[in-house]
Amino acid sequence: MNKYLLLLVSIFIIVSCGGSDSKDTQFYKKEQTVPQRLEVSIEASGVIEAISSVEIKSKASGEVLFLGAEVGDFVDKGFMLAQIDQRTANNIVDQTKSDLEAAKVRLINAESQYERGIELHKNSSISDKDFEDIKENFAQAKSTLVRNEVSFENAKISLDDTIVKSPINGTVISRPVEVGQVISSPTSAFGEGSIIMTMADLSKVRVRALVDEIDVGKVALGQRVSIKVAAYRDKEFIGTVSKIEPKAFVQQNVTTFPVLIDIDNEENLLLIGMNTDVEIQILKKDVTLSIPTMSLRTRKDIYTAAAVLNIEKYIIDEFLTNKVDGENFNRFIVIKDSNDGPYLSWVKVGVSDLYNVEVLEGLTNDDVVYILPSKSLFDYQQRFKERVSGTFSFG
Repeated sequence: MNKYLLLLVSIFIIVSCGGSDSKDTQFYKKEQTVPQRLEVSIEASGVIEAISSVEIKSKASGEVLFLGAEVGDFVDKGFMLAQIDQRTANNIVDQTKSDLEAAKVRLINAESQYERGIELHKNSSISDKDFEDIKENFAQAKSTLVRNEVSFENAKISLDDTIVKSPINGTVISRPVEVGQVISSPTSAFGEGSIIMTMADLSKVRVRALVDEIDVGKVALGQRVSIKVAAYRDKEFIGTVSKIEPKAFVQQNVTTFPVLIDIDNEENLLLIGMNTDVEIQILKKDVTLSIPTMSLRTRKDIYTAAAVLNIEKYIIDEFLTNKVDGENFNRFIVIKDSNDGPYLSWVKVGVSDLYNVEVLEGLTNDDVVYILPSKSLFDYQQRFKERVSGTFSFG
């Protein structure tokens, strides 16, 4: 109890130092319009991921005989990543090659019969039907040759498919199969095929950052982003916003939106899955005129603010007679200082960093404005002062 009384006495002494007259207590300060750099940023967290990854599959089914790269290896486009058992593919090539040779011989025989048939038909040595049969046999022989040529080419392609080559310059980020494992082809009817490896170009990666729904409306494509990871605490990575996904992510009643940020990763320092802290710069602008945001007033609180400076109510009533377009949006009231005392003025504002705001119209260089407490703060100060004074009343 003694401590409580001591605290109240101290507060009373502090409040009373300026004298007994409440008008001696200054509830405001003045600020001059100044040029300033306004900056605003949003903080979020995210995870490093590949911009694009490629799943490597074999068009050939069979046993894996060779794997040419491990997780983390960088390989060039065309590098041999895997080899599948070629025995079945070789047998099919040999068979179709033999069929092709036989088809060529049959075509030669059919062509000879057709040429003889032409002469015999001219001399009426064979009937029209027999000549038509000869022509049909010749056409079928040509068709069979084409089918066998296609089959032979497809067999060679299938043999080539047993050698799996890298389609890109990139890094192996996963390898779910091992030598000796039997894999299936994605062209088979039994599924989507076995993934041999997954590759990605890690020279450029991205962060998937989750931005609160309150802030996502301020994010725009191309904005500069500062990224930090735990592994390199003293190093700043710079990225740019490349995409804002339209579907929300809700977790524990918190709604966020994924924002994708592209980062150059030429040194390969950033690894897939790293957690990041990101700072998205949504405003960076040099303005010629700025004032503190707390100097802006609205119709609701201008009476309380003006009363602190002893501005008569009729003056405020007359000032507020006309409605101004953009009130409470980009038009606000400020109290300016002058040789004749404080007076009211409308100003048009632009961007803000929450502490200071750009002034577009209504003020000039070297103008001075009053910064006054809000109505709620002013009322609280008055109630607190009355409560302290009442506690130590000796009347």
